[in-house]
Amino acid sequence: MAPQTSIPVAANVLGTIATILWSIQLIPQIISNWRKKKTDGLPGAMMFLWAISAVPFGVYGIVQNFNIPLQIQPQVFCVLSLVSWFQILVFNNGWRICTAFLLTCGIAVAFGAVEALLILTLRDPYARGISWPMTAVGVIAAILLGAGILPPYFEIWKRGGRCIGINWYFLGLDWMGAFISLMALVAQNTFDYLGGVLYLVVLLLETGIFATHLIWRIRTRSLHRRAKAEGVDFDDLPEAKKYQVPSDGKITTPASSSQHVELGTGGYQGEIQDAARPHRWSSDSRASG
Repeated sequence: MAPQTSIPVAANVLGTIATILWSIQLIPQIISNWRKKKTDGLPGAMMFLWAISAVPFGVYGIVQNFNIPLQIQPQVFCVLSLVSWFQILVFNNGWRICTAFLLTCGIAVAFGAVEALLILTLRDPYARGISWPMTAVGVIAAILLGAGILPPYFEIWKRGGRCIGINWYFLGLDWMGAFISLMALVAQNTFDYLGGVLYLVVLLLETGIFATHLIWRIRTRSLHRRAKAEGVDFDDLPEAKKYQVPSDGKITTPASSSQHVELGTGGYQGEIQDAARPHRWSSDSRASG
């Protein structure tokens, strides 16, 4: 497909909205990580694969001459993903802040250099009608983007369908950003199918995360009602232990505790709530269950 020669106003408006959403999408997750000083349940592989995917994603958008907001979008996405990955290194893996910071900055610079090199290398051949390299770049971006959303499914499976560690505000903003980005492509003069796949991958896999946790809530509704009636947190119930850790007991480190997510509960809706600390519960913690 030839690069876009003109961008309709509607595509620019939708692209701008999507860029704003994707510029703030990971902020709730980053804030939650910082406040809890924990990232249990948030896979580092997810954030790193997303950061990597932004490189071919950015190359594809710039060479295809997408509207400017959609060209900026992958760059913001990469930075926020690396910030969250940095937090995982520090809070969950025990890295020193200085070491993790230098590594993250070095990777960010390397990603930027690779993206710039690919743009300079592929732009001229693409303008001359050689499209297969750009198709390959788009496919790689889609694969990496989708692969980044697979690790949470493994965490969900280990907990019997329960999703912890992922902030629901973040996931909702990311879903909306992908949907509006897709609509921005629809509003362009010619629809880019491969670019559309990038957003559809996100929409489908993130819808699956919402659905699995909702199904888990429905399956455990009697336990939640019982916990509420007894005035205890859900994770205090003996029957709830199987939803806190996997059978091998390796989800959390000895120094950390399990966490639990409640959709639309607690003072900060969507925020991950502490769980499984029976001797140190505060009244606020119990109320959020």
